[in-house]
Amino acid sequence: MISHAHHSHHHHHHDHSHGLAPHDHLHSHDHDRKASQRLLFIVLTLTLVYMIAEAVGGYLANSLALLSDAGHMFTDVAALALSLFAVRFASRPSTPRKTYGFYRLEILAALVNGVTLIVLSLLICFEAYKRLRSPEEINGWLLIIISSGGLIINLISAYLLSHSHQESLNVRGAFLHVLGDLLGSVAAVVAGIMVIWRGWKWADPVFSVIISVLIIYSSWRLVADAVNILLEGTPSHINIAAVEEAMRTVSGVREVHDLHIWTITSGRHAVTAHVVVNDASDSYRILRETRELLAGRFALTHSTIQIEDPTFATIFNVKKKEAC
Repeated sequence: MISHAHHSHHHHHHDHSHGLAPHDHLHSHDHDRKASQRLLFIVLTLTLVYMIAEAVGGYLANSLALLSDAGHMFTDVAALALSLFAVRFASRPSTPRKTYGFYRLEILAALVNGVTLIVLSLLICFEAYKRLRSPEEINGWLLIIISSGGLIINLISAYLLSHSHQESLNVRGAFLHVLGDLLGSVAAVVAGIMVIWRGWKWADPVFSVIISVLIIYSSWRLVADAVNILLEGTPSHINIAAVEEAMRTVSGVREVHDLHIWTITSGRHAVTAHVVVNDASDSYRILRETRELLAGRFALTHSTIQIEDPTFATIFNVKKKEAC
């Protein structure tokens, strides 16, 4: 309930802070969001269709490299679906019951995804080990044809996302995934060429291990980020000392304490702090300036700031010391 109150307060504040034409600003922002949703959806569909093709092709060609590349594409499908989910939910109004609820669902899904993919990769590595000991027949031409198709699809996706990956954190994440996928498809193509040109059956399991390492790497990042968010960790790109330093520069601020910054969901961060002021009559000016500073310099738009005068702080600290 508290955070709901904070939300309505935030929006109330938000309406005034834009001054002249909040509608224009919001409209262009909505347009961007719609565009990035459409892009993500196109790329998601392309990747999903091709993932199925690679899985079937890998089974038919008896190629582990193709199967692991399909697994890698699945990491993409998962990441893209989460990005879309996040973009969709970011535009939903919060309900009194679930002020943050839906966002955390995305993070939990990311965590489950990451863990599943790591297990999948380890299974592929195990299978590759067995195949290295007794190589199996592989249909090299089928392997090359299908993985080349995957390569083309990834190039198209990368091209689509490359233009708008500056704006949205989600689109950037998707773009990086697609780039990783490109590497996976290249590896599968190379494995196919080696099988046909040299008759090296071992190329297939070897490249499947390389692709699995790629999957483990990208999933590890996914898991690490999700865990950090669930533990309310400070987002990795924000330097909390710098934020505190900046807040202290607002005139009339004596001290900043109990500063917390955490991530609600990818690309949305919240900050709470206690600010001790020299003169209580300055409170509203200081509150306004601090909020503007957080939003402007650090893009922290969800801020909840408690203003305290020096006497409040000393009484509070004395009580704390007695408690200790």
